[in-house]
Amino acid sequence: MAARLYGGLNLLVNFRRCFRLGLNHTSSFAQNRPAIVYQNKAIIRGMQAEDAAAILEIYSQGIQTGHATFASEAPSWHNWDDGHLPCCRLVAQLDGEVVGWAALSPVASRCVYAGVAEVSLYVAAHAKGHGLGSALMENLVGRSEADGIWTLQAGIFPENYASLALHERYGFVRVGVREKLGKMSFGPMAGQWRDVVFLERRSRVVGTD
Repeated sequence: MAARLYGGLNLLVNFRRCFRLGLNHTSSFAQNRPAIVYQNKAIIRGMQAEDAAAILEIYSQGIQTGHATFASEAPSWHNWDDGHLPCCRLVAQLDGEVVGWAALSPVASRCVYAGVAEVSLYVAAHAKGHGLGSALMENLVGRSEADGIWTLQAGIFPENYASLALHERYGFVRVGVREKLGKMSFGPMAGQWRDVVFLERRSRVVGTD
């Protein structure tokens, strides 16, 4: 649902170094927190290795809309794993099927930004309309704060109205528009330069000293 602006293995390696220095999260990266069950029987739980195929398939569906990301194809699981923080990896499960996911990526290599992360959140095409995006975002915000993240950010195409509304519903504010940030290489807007709306959410419980 969000067009990623940053990320990558080098940033993640440095993030882990910052963590070892005690400059960021105080809780474990393990995805062993209890699952949360909603009234629609949706389950939000920590991501597991066996979810990999479903996560990449859902990501591919988002790519195919032409309004989720500049990426033209889903990466390998190895590259996806390298580009996302070990903490705050969530999946939405409905009737036993993984139908959505959310994760965070580091945004800079300097330790001073170790509490700033970028949001990625995707829901399978056939599972939209069940409140799964809201459930994932609610849990992502809560878990990110529990893990010491003080700012969440997102870059979203202005045509992606649903994603913009979801982020704003959970406290993200529009910082501005990055004009003609990149040129699309696929889809209905292939060859066109595209703007990206930049949003952020500053925690009121983390980094308030």
